[in-house]
Amino acid sequence: MDIAVETVCYVINRAREVMADMDPLEDEPDQHSADDALEDDLPEEDSGAVDNADYDDLKAFIDSLNEDEQSNLVALTWIGRGTYTADDWDEAVEVAQEEHPKRVGRYLLSQPLLADELEEGLSELGFSCEDAE
Repeated sequence: MDIAVETVCYVINRAREVMADMDPLEDEPDQHSADDALEDDLPEEDSGAVDNADYDDLKAFIDSLNEDEQSNLVALTWIGRGTYTADDWDEAVEVAQEEHPKRVGRYLLSQPLLADELEEGLSELGFSCEDAE
């Protein structure tokens, strides 16, 4: 893994804070599900609103990581959700580099279960945030 476990754990903790501050979405009959609509609920790219400071800070943090670290975060998310397995790590990282070379912060923060998926991804690779503390 080309990202420190401590960095992943920081993103996990901050993502939980961001998601807790977001308005809950309700599924309505004949409408897209809340999961589909979540990206629309996120602040705009250039939003400077005080209400979205946690989102903006975490997005800026993710976007400040180098490309390898960003690809690792995306790959961990995919492993955590079951799109890939731990044995597919290299492939997941490669696909992440191809599919998400830019706007990784916005992409990751559009994932409603980001914190849980990152935590599960770490676990699948044999790491945990308790070990990093």
